[in-house]
Amino acid sequence: QVQLVESGGGLVQAGGSLKLSCAASGHTLRGYSVGWFRQAPGKEREFVASIEWTGGSAYYADSCKGRFTISRDSAKNTIYLQIIMLSPEDTAVYYCAARPGAVATRPQHYDYWGQGTRVTVSS
Repeated sequence: QVQLVESGGGLVQAGGSLKLSCAASGHTLRGYSVGWFRQAPGKEREFVASIEWTGGSAYYADSCKGRFTISRDSAKNTIYLQIIMLSPEDTAVYYCAARPGAVATRPQHYDYWGQGTRVTVSS
């Protein structure tokens, strides 16, 4: 059983940056992939980025390439999502999720979820 806890969200002005964290516990993430998703009000949960824990290969949604960076710290068992040049369109609850095996982009393919951290970007 993998427990995930996100943090780092908050209110930020457009043009600013944030670094979200996802702390994992309960099970080694070796052999797992961890993804970040976001859900804006009234919209479906959408894939942002994912990373293979063992090899570190990262994948991004086309709409997120360039402003989002996913990374991991194996020693801290933590995954990060750095976001720069934030815009009001980035306002959403951001979730991290884990699954054994290769990365996936659909929420239903992930087995473990955090509670989410809210990001609000003011114009």
